[in-house]
Amino acid sequence: MNHKTVTENRRARHEYHIIEIYEAGLALTGTEVKSLRAGRVNLQDSFARVDNAELLLYNMHISPYDQGNQFNHEPKRTRKLLMHKAEILRLLGKTREKGLALIPLKVYFKRGIAKVELALARGKKLYDRRDDIAARDARREMDRAMKVRSRLQ
Repeated sequence: MNHKTVTENRRARHEYHIIEIYEAGLALTGTEVKSLRAGRVNLQDSFARVDNAELLLYNMHISPYDQGNQFNHEPKRTRKLLMHKAEILRLLGKTREKGLALIPLKVYFKRGIAKVELALARGKKLYDRRDDIAARDARREMDRAMKVRSRLQ
């Protein structure tokens, strides 16, 4: 891995079926980059949308930089995501399908540049979440049983 993860949206994998994953650059101001490097960012309830052939990220909270002055940034401002035009138009077509959304999974630095990992995702129903929890518990029980069995031999 040649990148440093700043934050991850772990809840997204529980609440959505991930269909495809994309990488996009983040257009940030100087104080936002400094806060990002300090890990002061929250992806909870954030999402991306295509508006006027531009990819925009909403509700990502980057805390104001401590040593910032009057030029400090607005914490929840809408931020532009950088992708090729063809990719943006492809995402526009896919997000117009029923129930698909663009959800940020993680923010990281790759060779010194801030990137966001976007997922094309469909929301899970309550019974889907229950099925996932039951499958995870069953897998955990099998692993425990195998561990105990291997100790007895």
